[in-house]
Amino acid sequence: MKDLAKLILVLATAFASTFLIANLTGVLTIEQSKLWLQSAQDLSPLLVGSLVILLLFSDLFVAVPTLTITILSGYFLGFPYGGISAIAGMFLAGIAGYAISSRYGDVLFSFIVRDEQRRIEAKETFQQYGFVMILMSRAVPIFPEVSACLAGITGMSFSRFLTAWLLSSVPYALIASYAGSVSSLDNPMPAIYTTIGLTAVLWGSWFVFRRYHQTQQA
Repeated sequence: MKDLAKLILVLATAFASTFLIANLTGVLTIEQSKLWLQSAQDLSPLLVGSLVILLLFSDLFVAVPTLTITILSGYFLGFPYGGISAIAGMFLAGIAGYAISSRYGDVLFSFIVRDEQRRIEAKETFQQYGFVMILMSRAVPIFPEVSACLAGITGMSFSRFLTAWLLSSVPYALIASYAGSVSSLDNPMPAIYTTIGLTAVLWGSWFVFRRYHQTQQA
């Protein structure tokens, strides 16, 4: 578990650094994303949907506020089109993360953990708990992308990864985009309540899973 945690820390640090750089340079901030979506709305709903997909896909390379963009997607496109656009963007980000990591991730893992047997044990650990980790990954910013990369690096089957990724992403995108569709500048409370509620439910799920895991180990 220690070696898997080391790999998670390296990946999370890499994604977090892109978020810091983006904010320091003013690229892909919440305000910038909102401005782009507002400008796109004046031209075409299709352009708004394409921009949402692009922003959420880019989350794999430059960390963006996924929940905020998903809520904005519902706000600008309405429901269900905002949800569909968000699902498409998350889907592409997950598939790309898995594919790139399957191809090149073992090089990084071999550099971090030199011992082959320890790498095998770390991969077996993720195979055991990875499905649940992906399911609940949206409780923590950056962790969805980390979990997609972990799935590729550790050789999780694509069908298993895709099932967990869709079970994690689809309800999340639909709920958040619906909240955005019924919110407005005068009444932002649905979006605020949804943000709080989703975070609480996902963190609660993590807590239950950890307690269950600790009980099983004991």
